[in-house]
Amino acid sequence: MSAQSPARWTDPEQLELEERVAAAELAWLSMDVDVQTLRVEIDNFALIHHQLLGPLYARLDELDALVAEAVAARTGLPEDLRRAAEARRQVEELPDLDALFDSVQEQREQREQSGEGEQAAPPPSAAPTRVRPGKDAQRVYRELVRRAHPDLTTDPDEQRRRADFLVRVNEAYAYGDAAALEGLAAEWSTAPEAAPAVDAPDRTDWLRRRLEWLTAKITETATEQVRLEQTPMGQLLALAPQDPDRLLEQLAEELLAKAADRQAELERLLGGYRPADGHGPAAGDDRAPVGDNGTDPTHPQHAQESHTMFAQIPTADAAAVPADAALLDVREQDEWDAGHVDGALHIPLGEVIARLGELPDDKLFVLCRVGGRSAQVVQYLVQQGRDAVNVDGGMYAWQSAGRPMVSSTGAEAFVL
Repeated sequence: MSAQSPARWTDPEQLELEERVAAAELAWLSMDVDVQTLRVEIDNFALIHHQLLGPLYARLDELDALVAEAVAARTGLPEDLRRAAEARRQVEELPDLDALFDSVQEQREQREQSGEGEQAAPPPSAAPTRVRPGKDAQRVYRELVRRAHPDLTTDPDEQRRRADFLVRVNEAYAYGDAAALEGLAAEWSTAPEAAPAVDAPDRTDWLRRRLEWLTAKITETATEQVRLEQTPMGQLLALAPQDPDRLLEQLAEELLAKAADRQAELERLLGGYRPADGHGPAAGDDRAPVGDNGTDPTHPQHAQESHTMFAQIPTADAAAVPADAALLDVREQDEWDAGHVDGALHIPLGEVIARLGELPDDKLFVLCRVGGRSAQVVQYLVQQGRDAVNVDGGMYAWQSAGRPMVSSTGAEAFVL
């Protein structure tokens, strides 16, 4: 009978802690990935929202100011004059959003570039003269530098990890932030790299500290997720998380319609109203019939989408687009596959800014389904100095005009 090794005894408490730590690590990593993904999605959505809808919001603010000024000019009432002045002040005090976004992007690039040239063992940063770290901060700082110094290892990856960690330590010490230093100390002492062996006597104590640290990180990550979801852009993105491009299209159409209302109201206030039949109230008469969007409801073109477009956006009828014109289709892939103009360039709305270099230098006719998304793109391209025209009515108008279309499948083309 052969001798058998005695069964290895395992502390039940340690075994339970091992399982709880493993589960907490999985939960935290999953949450962290979700939060980082959400942050990127919100940042990208905010950038595209500003680039494409920013000009429409600016146009609405300008029209609101013009309408308020026109009302004040007609009535002369102190309250109307105050409202006009306030509306104009809001337009004049709007921040330069383009400069703001450029500044944010430059700061990100500078941080990325500075991180690439870090030394393996950066010297501790001196505290600013206005801050004198307290004794507790000094004690924790010295201990962290001693334990995490890159020279304590010869592994290049571990040296970089330690150097990056010390950058955070130095920053906290520079501001005398004892609480941040304590948090960094807990992070370092509970890191997987610092874990004692499974059979080490201090393994159980390390597991407890690791579990406590992970629980705090899970709470911190969940709090950040809630904060991101409750930001204006986070709430907006939550309305259509699977299809933000369609949400932008809907918002653009709403803004275009509101702007058309303001434009029609402004024309009426300035005396620009003309009945379609040449009869009726005089120009500028408040008794002139006005529809829901400020236009004559009896006018045969009242329902046409062209009334929702800004005067600043160049437009063209689908039937008048030259056969050899350069076309840009900004619809989604499924819409493109169902039916498109042969030879058109296909770049979905959400990718236009990133792929500007693919656009030809020629005059560009932009298409979407009904003209909403393409109006956003044309507005943006015109502001960039490009020669762009919105095809009024989009692919529906193109189809109605009898212009040729093809599908990606070879089946009969149609507008989706």
